[in-house]
Amino acid sequence: MPNVSICIPTYNRAQILPYAVNSVLNQTYGDFELLICDDASPDNTAEVVAQWDDPRIRYIRHPQNIKRSRNMRSGYEAAQGQYFIKFDDDDALTPTFLERTVAVMESQPDVDFVCTDHWVINARNERDQAATAVNSAKWGKDRLAEAVIDDLLKETFVRQSLQVGSTLFRKDCLRTVDFMRFEADGCEDFDLLVRLAAVGKTGFFIPEKLMEYRFHGGQTSLKQDIHFLSAKIFCLESYRFPERPELETIRFAKLAGLKQVLAMRLIEKGEAQRGRQLIQELAALGPLSSKAKLGQLLSYLPLRLRQLAFQGFRQLRPEDYSERVRNAAG
Repeated sequence: MPNVSICIPTYNRAQILPYAVNSVLNQTYGDFELLICDDASPDNTAEVVAQWDDPRIRYIRHPQNIKRSRNMRSGYEAAQGQYFIKFDDDDALTPTFLERTVAVMESQPDVDFVCTDHWVINARNERDQAATAVNSAKWGKDRLAEAVIDDLLKETFVRQSLQVGSTLFRKDCLRTVDFMRFEADGCEDFDLLVRLAAVGKTGFFIPEKLMEYRFHGGQTSLKQDIHFLSAKIFCLESYRFPERPELETIRFAKLAGLKQVLAMRLIEKGEAQRGRQLIQELAALGPLSSKAKLGQLLSYLPLRLRQLAFQGFRQLRPEDYSERVRNAAG
């Protein structure tokens, strides 16, 4: 049996998949299996995978599209190693990722998973030093030492410092929480880490950048935004922190913020009634923010005028580091 199982779920990315796969095959630690889980891609993914003649590669192609979370789950269920990592088909591991993370697991049996910092890369596979530094600071990775993480619940739920794609898990610890919930599709990584922290698992952080996370050109669609926001609201509504009242306060604040953003997205998309209903729910909890009041007002405009207004507001907002990388990459 392999010691490590690596899962790369993929869909319709035959051109970019080799970068992810080769990053695994170039590892300095070789006791692994690589599970490429293809969610019925309509492109030539099968032909691309056929180019590798390596017995460690297992290609799982689903005859019909089963969606993102179930595709991830298929790799987890097929995995034979005692350690497990899942990362996306557009990302990559640096050559020493497995060597460094497995060493921690082997030397510290009480550690349930090991997470590392990561690089930000663009569509041309180029590392962006400035964006990487901003990203590490934004999520608090730059202040974490190489050690067991003190308050794992705070790091995962409040600061969201950790990332599943740069994390090696003991498969046994994932069984404890049944890996990923389908209802959390779109933010299942966040949900998995929070649920592991909530049941008392132990995480270890390595501050080295041992993974590459890609920012593509272009932006997400309104439909994707709404899907993600709805999934995250599901997650937050399912959590309870009875012994941490300060986290409960943060949970309610996060929920209110997400519902406000979701309301705005729905109003922009044309689902004004649903958007107004969410705003009414927020009004029942306390005074509305100026942004919520503006969204409520805009919801009564004709759809085309409404969308033009939202586009105008977006152009006035300063471009953040992720948008800069995406736009520069094309």
